[in-house]
Amino acid sequence: MSGIVQDPPAAPAAGAPAETRGTAGIDPGRLSGLGSHLAAPLLLGAAALLLWQGAVWVLQIEPFIVPGPLAIAEAFAGNLANVLGAAVVTGVNAAVGLVTGALLGVAAAVAAAAVPALDRLAAPLVVALSVIPIVALAPVLYTMFGADQQATRQIVAGIAVFIPVYVNSLRGFRQVKPVHRDLMRSYAAGKWQITRSVTLPSAVPYMFTGLRIASSLAVVSALIAEYFGGPVGGLGKSVTSAASSSNYTLAWAYVLGAVLLGLLFYAVTAALEKYFSRHSGGS
Repeated sequence: MSGIVQDPPAAPAAGAPAETRGTAGIDPGRLSGLGSHLAAPLLLGAAALLLWQGAVWVLQIEPFIVPGPLAIAEAFAGNLANVLGAAVVTGVNAAVGLVTGALLGVAAAVAAAAVPALDRLAAPLVVALSVIPIVALAPVLYTMFGADQQATRQIVAGIAVFIPVYVNSLRGFRQVKPVHRDLMRSYAAGKWQITRSVTLPSAVPYMFTGLRIASSLAVVSALIAEYFGGPVGGLGKSVTSAASSSNYTLAWAYVLGAVLLGLLFYAVTAALEKYFSRHSGGS
């Protein structure tokens, strides 16, 4: 589980040769284990791409159905500047929604954990937000804020982020055992000291689990909001424009850009989760 802090590698035995410990004390066995973990998904991905390309060649599949990976890669490289420009627009919208939705989700979870009545009142609203279809929400927000504003895309991403962050954070705040709070009170600790020293460290893995899930949702939500209108720019709008002009290979190149953007968001949040989980566990 990603939120669990792993034990540090055991120190080499006193009699072990120094050269077996690796450069800068890095355990070669740990590096080889990391390589073996990465090898399997990389090989699987390469095999899937080979099968995809082979099916396009053998079955002579037309590009308007699905182009081959080589054609998509060529279109991606040939339009790299346009893809990066669209990715920046989508990335900014997704990042604004991710940060805003995460902050609101954590704040709402703190309030709900502190006031159980507030949790019961908020539960129906959270359920209602979680089932709102983005395809219906985006056009309504464009009408409210204007079709030339990026705010709609950011709000849609923020709503998508709020739900998993709130639910997971609230669960994390509830994991603190009452005996731990009682112990802090016996030391005359205030509510903020208890929250800072006990509640928040216990909830960190849950908060980042919700954030890791929400990172991909932010990108997907921003893409869908772009697809259904708004200002020119963004990967979703670019996919629509390329497909409407029958340039399906270019549309898939923008899809590839969206995949890479989603992976970037996921990798950043996973790295932050690992960093903060280690430090909170060691504090």
